[in-house]
Amino acid sequence: MQISASSNETMKEVASLLRQAERVLFITGAGISVASGLPTYRGNGGVYAGGVTEDGIPYELALSGQMLETRPEITWRELIRIAQRRSTPVVNAGHRAIASVPGATVLTQNVDGLHRAAGSQDVIEIHGNTGTLLCTGCGHRDTESDWRSLPIPPRCPRCDTVLRPEVVLFGEALPERELDRLDAALARGFDMVFTIGTTSVFPYIAEPVIMASRRGIPTVEINPELTEVSYCVQYRLTGCAADMLPGLIARPDEP
Repeated sequence: MQISASSNETMKEVASLLRQAERVLFITGAGISVASGLPTYRGNGGVYAGGVTEDGIPYELALSGQMLETRPEITWRELIRIAQRRSTPVVNAGHRAIASVPGATVLTQNVDGLHRAAGSQDVIEIHGNTGTLLCTGCGHRDTESDWRSLPIPPRCPRCDTVLRPEVVLFGEALPERELDRLDAALARGFDMVFTIGTTSVFPYIAEPVIMASRRGIPTVEINPELTEVSYCVQYRLTGCAADMLPGLIARPDEP
């Protein structure tokens, strides 16, 4: 039976299950970082909501590996526009709450690095991290968290080849190391799964939730909108993760 509410009783029930869980998987998307000043991508008002860039190019083409290889100025122009439209991200209460759960594993689509900054230890960054730029020629890595003032396209200080963000662009394969870590974590198993702030359109994001639901493992979704996994979660909490998570994790035992 699915409980689709955010009542005090529901929150208490989820909090009780979380206190009893020994291995918890938190799957997060852009929604958890909204309170950090970052936009969502596919949700209402998200970066990709209009379907095309300011230049009229479909986002999935402009931000693809193929475009970066053939017309890097187009990809970088859009990456920098996105960076300029957002404030400098900061860790929020949702990130800190997850980091306080002992032994938790975080599978995140986010490339902002905020889970690690909050103190989470076991973080699978399945789409990479924007904090590193990688030379497409010599392989040199450069730490750069603020893209707003970068030239278009930025170039390697060693060989003058175009740099790329160390993230997964559209049409590119996921990093094998992170996939291996995810497979190993799923093989060990979890006794509670949260999906937070993600539309769950990618199979590797939706499947851990669906599998847990089929096995009778408690599943919780925190999202203001319906998603691809809303139909199968046991508890659906509608609201802001940064507001809800601290209460769920810190809630004392109540009769």
